[in-house]
Amino acid sequence: MRICGYCIMGNHWHLLLWPESDNVLPEFMHWVTLTHSQRYHTSHCTSGMGHIYQGRYKSFPFQAGRHYLRVLRYIEANPVRAKLVTNAGLWRWSSYNFHCGIAQSDKPLVICPSPEKLTQNWQEFVHKPISEAEDQELSNAINRGCPIGDPTWQHRTAEILELQSTMRKPGRPTKVK
Repeated sequence: MRICGYCIMGNHWHLLLWPESDNVLPEFMHWVTLTHSQRYHTSHCTSGMGHIYQGRYKSFPFQAGRHYLRVLRYIEANPVRAKLVTNAGLWRWSSYNFHCGIAQSDKPLVICPSPEKLTQNWQEFVHKPISEAEDQELSNAINRGCPIGDPTWQHRTAEILELQSTMRKPGRPTKVK
């Protein structure tokens, strides 16, 4: 599994992953969540005290190119949107400084080279406010698992991965009169 970006928050985390082959994501996420739960329970002396996670991880596919950059930006800007810091570079638990070329010797996590060339003004791009429409699209993808990309790519991917239901509005269809 190649890790392209991440942001660890107090109550959740985001990973931008690039699987080396199909069907490895569930196995990798099982390993990550199981290992984290075991280490958390050991360090907090809470073994047998309940769950750490309240549900399965959420994932969604996205198209390469500008859509990749939008997702990475969303992840690395998370602490700024949450008003925990005023600059993403101040958040130590993120891939932002790596992508800005700032060496962090205390980071044992290896970030793979980006499959997309980051914009020259990556710092400005991350700190630029995300439009309400883009925020809604990304939130919808996170919550429902629908693909992000150009419309043709979205529909084709949804069909291939059998995600057509994620493309519809939530709830029951309206009755036709």
